Amino acid sequence: MTLYPQSTHSMRTFACLLALAAVPAAFGAGEAPRSRTFRFTYAATITDLPTDTTARVWLPVPPSNDEQSSRIEKMPAGAKISYDPVNDNHYLYLEAKPGADGKLSLEVVYRVKRYELTGLTETHPVSEERIKRFLEPDSLVPTGGKPLKLLKGKTLPPDPKDKARVLYDLVNSHMKYEKPKDKPGWGRGDAVWACDNGFGNCSDFHSLFISLARANKIPAKFECGFPLPKKRGKGEIAGYHCWAKFRPSDKGWIGVDISEANQKPELKDYYFGNLTEDRVAFSKGRDLVLVPKQDGKPLNFFIYPYIEVDGKPHAADKIQKKFTFEDLP
Repeated sequence: MTLYPQSTHSMRTFACLLALAAVPAAFGAGEAPRSRTFRFTYAATITDLPTDTTARVWLPVPPSNDEQSSRIEKMPAGAKISYDPVNDNHYLYLEAKPGADGKLSLEVVYRVKRYELTGLTETHPVSEERIKRFLEPDSLVPTGGKPLKLLKGKTLPPDPKDKARVLYDLVNSHMKYEKPKDKPGWGRGDAVWACDNGFGNCSDFHSLFISLARANKIPAKFECGFPLPKKRGKGEIAGYHCWAKFRPSDKGWIGVDISEANQKPELKDYYFGNLTEDRVAFSKGRDLVLVPKQDGKPLNFFIYPYIEVDGKPHAADKIQKKFTFEDLP
């Protein structure tokens, strides 16, 4: 496996990708957070590829950080891992020709140990330039306009954490977790659409929260991964899950999972500041330019395989995905 660390931080992260890390120091010397160790298999079959061409393939790679440690157990021959210093993401990149049937099958297997997030995380210093990025708009996450109408007539408290809690509750009360097939538009993480329609999936909830947080000078960011069922065992995972983090001070970040709180009202207080260990994070950010750079436009967010053929994105409906987990002792 060839690695391409781009900075001191990325080299440290790559070292963690190759060996499971110890319990994160961010949780302190008190009671250890709950944890979960599992094998995660990320597989895809790309169909309808021209047999006389080479496909460019990008997959997200789960990082090792305060909340999880990740090790690659299996990856496609010839694949390389690259680092995106702008968004602090790792990508698996591969150039390959399909078989005579026009298909290309890929499988990456990870061993992951995930910790429950309780309180502050990512407590290392962050540059002013990077903090500035978490206050700027994304293409579907504005810092002005329609979402701010939800704040009309409301007085926000001065403390950033208290302010974020008001925004968390506002999004939770405005939105309903629904994914109706007959009402398209949800699932893109479009804060304005979410504001207008009042329902959607996790990307819609957290895009609206990030929009409101940034508009109120609270740095906030989008994270994407996969959920695991609470019950231990093994099985298939239907699709992605995402959440958000905000930074109330220079001491670290706080996680929120508003869509889970919406579905489990009894855990509304828990999901402000805590994230269960029943998940794995893969990527961060929006409007992503991959490494190596793709020919197509920036990705809205990155969790499923991205394929290019002859400089053009391969259709998503020609990418068959399968994600499975198996809990380990």
